[in-house]
Amino acid sequence: MADHVVSREHRATKGRFVIRNGMEEAELTYSVTTPTLFIADHTGVPDSFRGTGAGLAMVQALVAAARKDGFKVMALCPFVRAQAQKHPDWSDVFV
Repeated sequence: MADHVVSREHRATKGRFVIRNGMEEAELTYSVTTPTLFIADHTGVPDSFRGTGAGLAMVQALVAAARKDGFKVMALCPFVRAQAQKHPDWSDVFV
């Protein structure tokens, strides 16, 4: 797995975690429903990122942010939901 630099862009009602590689971006987007509940709604990973662990790195960043900032995550995105099911140690974050 490559080391990825994940950045976070956060606004009042939505945000995303992003990994950039040149002109390409992988992203995990979320919507803010309340200050304590976010909805992970989409993960997009270009073909050039596939197999590098980029998607998992962004979910890990989401989990870390949820723990740090005190919000829960509803995983509507199938990829995020699958990762949550594979990592029972994240059960404190997902609803």
